[in-house]
Amino acid sequence: MRTMGKERMEEDEGVAVVGDRLREVILHNDDVNTFEHVIISLMEICGHEPLQAEQCAWIVHNNGKCSVKRGRFDALKPMCEALCERGLSADIR
Repeated sequence: MRTMGKERMEEDEGVAVVGDRLREVILHNDDVNTFEHVIISLMEICGHEPLQAEQCAWIVHNNGKCSVKRGRFDALKPMCEALCERGLSADIR
């Protein structure tokens, strides 16, 4: 993290955010959705590659949750809402 005047600048994977911290969409485990549904949803909504989506699905299954996307709140909000509309449990932190 660098300081530029009074505003904070954070850098993560080439994304610079001034004055607004990066957030994460957290996907939570449930006993309802299939692996296939989760994987397809992550590919279509979050732009994951198939292997990345499968790995996230396994992390959610084994650990109860997984960060599936990082960025600004305004970019993540529609993704989180779309995941929830598909019956998945997700929030932004």
